[in-house]
Amino acid sequence: MLSRCLYPSSFTRGVRAQSIRSYTEKASLRVGQELHGYRVQQVRRIPELELTAVALEHEATGAKHLHIDREDSNNVFAVGFHTPVEDSTGVPHVLEHTTLCGSERYPVRDPFFKMLNRSLATFMNAFTASDFTMYPFATTNKIDYDHLRSVYLDAVFHPRLTNMDFSQEGWRLEHKVPGDASTPIQFKGIVYNEMKGQTSDTNYLFYSRAQEAMYPGTAYAFSSGGDPPCITDLTHDQLVQFHKTHYHPSNARFYTYGNFPLENHLEYIGNYLKGFDRSAPVEANKVVQPWSQPKVIQSSCALDPMSPSDKQTRLSVSFLANDVTDTFETFSMRLLSYLLLDGHASPMYKALIETNLGSEFSANTGYDSYTRMSSLSIGLQGVKNDDVEKVQETIRSVLEKSKQEGFDPKRIEAAIHQMELGQKHKTADFGLSIMNGVFGGWFNQVNPLNVLEINKNIDRLRTEMAQGNFFESRIDKYLLNNTHKLTYIMQPVANYTAGLTQEEDARLAKHVDALTDVDRIQILDQGKALQANQDKVEDLSCLPTLSLSDIATKTKRYALEHTGLCNVPVQWRVTGTNEITYFRAISNLPPLSDELKMYLPLFCDSLLSLGTKTQSMAEIDEEIRLYTGGLRASPMISTNHSDIDVMEESIALTGNCLDRNIDKMYSILLKLVQHTNFDDVEKLKTLIIGNASGMVNSIADAGHAFARTYAGSTLTSTLHVTEKMRGMTQVNFMNALANIEDLSSVSAKLKEIAQLVLKQDTMRVAVTCGSDAISKNETALLSFLEALDDTHSGVKAPASVFSPHYSRTFFPLPFSVNFSAKCFRGVPYTHDDGGKYQVLASLMTQHYLHREIREKNGAYGGGASFAGLNGVLSFYSYRDPNTLETLSTYDHALQWASQRDFTDQEMTEAKLSIFQSVDSPQSVSEEGMLQFVYGISDEMRQWRREQLLSVTQADIRQVVEKLRQQESSTVILGEQKENQAWDGWDIKQFGA
Repeated sequence: MLSRCLYPSSFTRGVRAQSIRSYTEKASLRVGQELHGYRVQQVRRIPELELTAVALEHEATGAKHLHIDREDSNNVFAVGFHTPVEDSTGVPHVLEHTTLCGSERYPVRDPFFKMLNRSLATFMNAFTASDFTMYPFATTNKIDYDHLRSVYLDAVFHPRLTNMDFSQEGWRLEHKVPGDASTPIQFKGIVYNEMKGQTSDTNYLFYSRAQEAMYPGTAYAFSSGGDPPCITDLTHDQLVQFHKTHYHPSNARFYTYGNFPLENHLEYIGNYLKGFDRSAPVEANKVVQPWSQPKVIQSSCALDPMSPSDKQTRLSVSFLANDVTDTFETFSMRLLSYLLLDGHASPMYKALIETNLGSEFSANTGYDSYTRMSSLSIGLQGVKNDDVEKVQETIRSVLEKSKQEGFDPKRIEAAIHQMELGQKHKTADFGLSIMNGVFGGWFNQVNPLNVLEINKNIDRLRTEMAQGNFFESRIDKYLLNNTHKLTYIMQPVANYTAGLTQEEDARLAKHVDALTDVDRIQILDQGKALQANQDKVEDLSCLPTLSLSDIATKTKRYALEHTGLCNVPVQWRVTGTNEITYFRAISNLPPLSDELKMYLPLFCDSLLSLGTKTQSMAEIDEEIRLYTGGLRASPMISTNHSDIDVMEESIALTGNCLDRNIDKMYSILLKLVQHTNFDDVEKLKTLIIGNASGMVNSIADAGHAFARTYAGSTLTSTLHVTEKMRGMTQVNFMNALANIEDLSSVSAKLKEIAQLVLKQDTMRVAVTCGSDAISKNETALLSFLEALDDTHSGVKAPASVFSPHYSRTFFPLPFSVNFSAKCFRGVPYTHDDGGKYQVLASLMTQHYLHREIREKNGAYGGGASFAGLNGVLSFYSYRDPNTLETLSTYDHALQWASQRDFTDQEMTEAKLSIFQSVDSPQSVSEEGMLQFVYGISDEMRQWRREQLLSVTQADIRQVVEKLRQQESSTVILGEQKENQAWDGWDIKQFGA
């Protein structure tokens, strides 16, 4: 699971690519060669990914190292450990948190979070997976890379692991008010509350419980993240012992990627490992004993107030598959999963989703190769209780038919085409993508270099398919004649959440009743000590840091050309794209009524879901997959860069394709825009049910985003409309539509919108391509634009006039922990105070909110942010057990900031944290998009850069005083606790 949720950011200066020659270009590495205490085991050039992969082993300890040599300045480092578990106390997860709380060389509280503000990292994080734990970062700056590598290595190999840090990050008994014996004793702890929130997410609960049931007797039968009832059994001594056993170089994997030389990596890491000897690797049982007959397991979950009560059953059928060390078989099974499940043309989609047997596929649906023995699962959610057997019968029927008839060769070619596009697409986080693709298997004895050789697997696939019966034999072996089959059924019960509360109360009472008088005094003293430690001002001089001089003074510019076709403005970004064309069109909306705006997200989704009068969506979907990298339509609302009360409402069309398929991409887009069949109410019903289910499921994972959007919707017209289209209002609206039997009125609304939008004279276009593809794009784009209607029909009703207002709103939801937000109106992008708000938000997060919300209150996350593009300042908390206390923290934050004298170093750190995102490397498809989408010119960006760099302490005081005079809006999503006063709050019940 993701245990630290941090945002990617970047810096484009640093060491010049041309000054660092690739190690494998300078010297011909050979197998068996010795380098700085390492021995080279494999060297492979992989042309399709434009990289050289080198596998090495540290001779003294046995540590494995994979280096990916590629001309990419966004260099990545990661160290990971094999951490299988024997129980559900969450020991590797708690250790992952506690490891980052200080080390021998950096003995300060939480150096990990503090380095976020001393670095220009494009990525910093830590992950706990089912059987491994990983610590990755990425940066373009060589000095920064050295700093972070030093902090990470000392953290994992020499952490302090104090009992105080364990109690803060893991769990503890503490009085509600620390140090006040008159207040009740509670369970507290960041991981404890995180996992209460995680297990409140029914999608996560279903996925994890199904996996545990699938692999009895193995390490996968337990929760590596921790199950709340079990987390409170974990002791500090067990944590320390787990580190001693598992965090050893002999049990480690190192990963480096980019254009920094291999020799430098090996020399530094090799010197760091000199104090370690080789130890026995960690052993764990991860190969399940195959069952002699299938099993059926049932479990329960919370009732969802936002979905129909009779359609909340979830079930899946899971099949044990291949040993993942066979990388070709894994490749083949992943492709089989695609053929069975992906897209409108897939047989399982047609049989399970289009028939409305369920709202969408279950969370575990698909092929999973992150366990030693892989599995393939097919499941549904939103199922009627009476349809459980029918779903199982349908799955088996589809498998039998697929075995008999095989798959359309075009569908197989479409899958291979998507792989080809994936290889060519230049993303800013390519090194992280490779890391995520190889790490799981690497700890299960998979050769990572075999995973990277995509073309070899494709060539072998074609050879074996030519012999016949390729996928059919695998369906027979793994799916139809497999006794290790699990049918997992999860059904909601009305008192589920109350049952969790009762269990926790009983468990807490058991702990408290066992306390002696000495224990109680110790709890009181520890609570005071922890709070004193959290409030302590530390000397951070031991931590390395960059300075303002490391931030480039000039913004990076992209050469753009502006022309016109059919009087439509066209922005061209001509650059190296690896023979891919990227297309984006923005079509401004005419004045629409508030009622029609509610239908815009559904209208956009309909373009890619309903098909036309002459072609089914399954046929069109196959064309999209065969000839493009994907097409998308979405509503877009953006704030004017110079006026917070002016917005642009539009529909965005995006797509990409190989240059050889340019004509086909524009042809498919035109077909969707002009001929979508909005009268197909059966497909429309399927779409609405799936959308409603998907939006509901997303709240448990991103509740803070929903809270911020709703709070901001009372402040600006942009967020007011955004809330209607993407927020809780849209969730409620889509669920209401899902309960309508006759959708003819909905169809009529969509056809009304179609008459009003996506006209030639409302459109502007951006194309990113190579110079060789300009002419072909011009010709195809001209045909596309000429075919668009330029006449407007239908009745255009004026939208309501927005005026700011302020509110406090509560959404009762079945979560064990809450999400909250408090928002203030700010200023637009070009306002003199914009940079000041941004620096203030960073300062409050770093020096006050992180401590108060996360460390003291136990929330998984929280802070403040200023959205420069929409001009709203937000406080927020994520998976928060003490939301009302957090609201008080928001209130106190501005007062704290008004009295705080920030040092020059603190001001520098705040600016460094901002420039991580300002200068983040961009995928080639995003270059020039600030100009195209928001009208923000290079000159504006340069002015904003200078503004951010020049913010002073006096500027911070100025904007703090402005905010203290303003009103705000507040939102909470989550549990409605008994005896909790909600006077003055607007309580929003779903369905009302």
